[in-house]
Amino acid sequence: QVQLVASGGGLVQPGGSLRLSCAASGSIFSIFAMAWYRQVPGKQRELVAGITTGDSTNYADSVQGRFTISRDSAKNTVYLQMNSLKAEDTAVYYCNTAPPASRYWGQGTQVTVSS
Repeated sequence: QVQLVASGGGLVQPGGSLRLSCAASGSIFSIFAMAWYRQVPGKQRELVAGITTGDSTNYADSVQGRFTISRDSAKNTVYLQMNSLKAEDTAVYYCNTAPPASRYWGQGTQVTVSS
């Protein structure tokens, strides 16, 4: 069964950058649109950025112009480059298909933006 493993999170100061990676144990990126989601305790999980098999991208208004999603199908990896980070970007970040499939939710990776 395919698993998605998100990594690259950490503690960063406001204005800083992080690059998240999502590695798949199988070749699903060439089949499905993929996306990054995030969740803050007590709130619903929200879509952050998505990318289609044709490399069309879409972003939440709150991250437009600051985040960039990309994919490398040869490496079975999806990336999220996050620049100009803000405190409100603090969350657990997950990758999944778009729309999401329950079987692909993993542990996520924590991103904390704080001085």
